[in-house]
Amino acid sequence: MKKHLIEIVGWYGAAATIAAYFFVSFSILSPANLWYQGMNLTGALGITIETWAKRDYQPFWLNLIWAVIAAAAIVNLMLHL
Repeated sequence: MKKHLIEIVGWYGAAATIAAYFFVSFSILSPANLWYQGMNLTGALGITIETWAKRDYQPFWLNLIWAVIAAAAIVNLMLHL
């Protein structure tokens, strides 16, 4: 059950990251949009969880850094509302 849940979280992460990229690439959302940054944050965290569980460290670190950048962007956006 735990393995299945981690797999679902990883797939969510991939889908959210791709959706965020799609939305910003076609000007549906801007990089200054909380939804965009939220999809980046949760997507990166989903992939981080799955790659940590699989001990696949390159994508783990890439997505952990991606999540930190997204979290910082969210804080920045919240401070400027």
